[in-house]
Amino acid sequence: MPKPYKFLEVLENYKKIIWPYIETNLDQIKNYPSFCKVDKKYQSILDFHFKMVSDYPQRKGKYIRPTLVMLTAQALGFDPKLAIPTAAAMQLSEDWMLGHDDVEDQSLQRRGLPSINQIYGNELAINAGDNLHLLMWKVINNNFSVLKNRLAQKIYQEFFDMVNRTILGQTIEIKWTQDNRFDLTEEDILLILESKTGYYTIAGPMRLGAILAGATDKQLELIYRFGVILGRSFQIIDDLLDLTSDFAGQKKQIGNDIYEGKRTIMLIHLLNNIDDHNKEKLKSILLKNRTQKTPDEVIWVIDQMKQIGSLEYSKKLAAKFSQTATEIFDTELKFLSEEPFRSQISDCIDFITTRTH
Repeated sequence: MPKPYKFLEVLENYKKIIWPYIETNLDQIKNYPSFCKVDKKYQSILDFHFKMVSDYPQRKGKYIRPTLVMLTAQALGFDPKLAIPTAAAMQLSEDWMLGHDDVEDQSLQRRGLPSINQIYGNELAINAGDNLHLLMWKVINNNFSVLKNRLAQKIYQEFFDMVNRTILGQTIEIKWTQDNRFDLTEEDILLILESKTGYYTIAGPMRLGAILAGATDKQLELIYRFGVILGRSFQIIDDLLDLTSDFAGQKKQIGNDIYEGKRTIMLIHLLNNIDDHNKEKLKSILLKNRTQKTPDEVIWVIDQMKQIGSLEYSKKLAAKFSQTATEIFDTELKFLSEEPFRSQISDCIDFITTRTH
């Protein structure tokens, strides 16, 4: 079985371990202290609230981030049962962030279904995300009952640092998109990728697992370096799939990032290499908001990316970052030594760079 498919099995196995813990904690949303309990005559609105808040967690996802928490902890010899609260909190962080992202981007779909903002509207979607955000911190706090206080505090601090940097990345991306910047460089885009993806998707989950297992500061720094570089590959592949894949039938609209005006590696490459005449047309399309852009215009932009070589350039860049990450993993992260967990982390690298959705 090819490595990427093997890693899908790993993801499914950890999903089965982590989801029941998340499901149990989701029930806490319904539990109000006796002094502020809501009268049963309002049960219908309570049921509506719980259904809305639990929507994205119930849809689940790939579980890459919580799986990396578990694999890294075990690669350093840590008890996997004690890592479950941290892994569950990692997944809940994704669920509330995606809900807020979908409002900010006015997304149409999430995990093969209408996005939460399309179902409930922006106001309620934000409120649902707020409740999941609150639950994330509650689950992180559960660590104080299963870990030593000093270790639980380190996990708490890492979550703050990771989410704090991720939200900065979101600010940068939204601001530069709103400003319709046409002068951004590849270095500028890599700043977004480090903030939004490198830390949050790879380095953060792995650092959390390593902190649980007592990793040194030097080891944590090496994991961050590895994660930022692999995260670049992850996000570039993600952006390429947005332009070329229907995500195994789950996605109906190709070119979401163009509709949203997001600044990506391939868009910056196109802006820097397209001829002057077509550049003006490209700018005129990008200056329109999402609802003003037509499907034909989005297809035209994608065709230009194909003709100019922006898609191929981005694909090669993603492969280069993946290769660099592999070299770092093979030479500098040897301390992640316990098997089969080290090999499974290696399989994750292949999965990220070869996935089709």
